Amino acid sequence: MKVVKKEIEIEEELKKRVEMICKFSNTTPTFENGSINRLENTNLAYLEPHKVYIKNTLFLIFNGTNDIYLNNLNNKYQLKDLENLIKQY
Repeated sequence: MKVVKKEIEIEEELKKRVEMICKFSNTTPTFENGSINRLENTNLAYLEPHKVYIKNTLFLIFNGTNDIYLNNLNNKYQLKDLENLIKQY
């Protein structure tokens, strides 16, 4: 089976929100676009989240949500809590 990967750009509004929060924390985020990965000739697909690196800490985000994940999808937080998370790391 062949996996077809298509990159998805992070929404500009979401990116700006993260950058603004980081600005208040005197840090600069690094972004890596997510993707949709699907098995060719099937209806199976996986949405890979956008990756945001802040102070060497990995955060995962998806377009269209106000959630942010710390290191993996088990650690879910609200985007509004990002500033406090940055301060902890």
